[in-house]
Amino acid sequence: MNIQLLFPLIILLLFIPILLSSRRQKRQMQEMQRLQGSLSDGDVVMTTSGLRATVVDSSYEDTIDLEIAPGVVTTWVRAAVREKVNPTDESAAGAEDSTPAIEASTDHAAADARPDQATKLGDGVEAPANDSTAGRGSA
Repeated sequence: MNIQLLFPLIILLLFIPILLSSRRQKRQMQEMQRLQGSLSDGDVVMTTSGLRATVVDSSYEDTIDLEIAPGVVTTWVRAAVREKVNPTDESAAGAEDSTPAIEASTDHAAADARPDQATKLGDGVEAPANDSTAGRGSA
């Protein structure tokens, strides 16, 4: 086969993934802009830094006021909002997930892995097993 025919085919095969990924990235960017533009007061959001907050004021074009704790309101750039969190879905999922975690923590194998009894040191001195300040020299 002639190399002059293979060269355009190879170039075409290299550019197809680039074109497809740029279309996907453009679509994701449009969805993110749509989400950030549709925020309204009372929405629970997650920022790009992982902070969960409630929208207090969304009347500004470029910024948004988020309540991060009761009575603590901060101003953020709209682009910092990563996703809208639905509190009803998360609380239901959290309630379902918490029960198995509690049952798993009462497993006897887990209790054997971390004994709560004191360990004997030399000269008859006992040291507590879970004391985080042991050996630090603080009184």
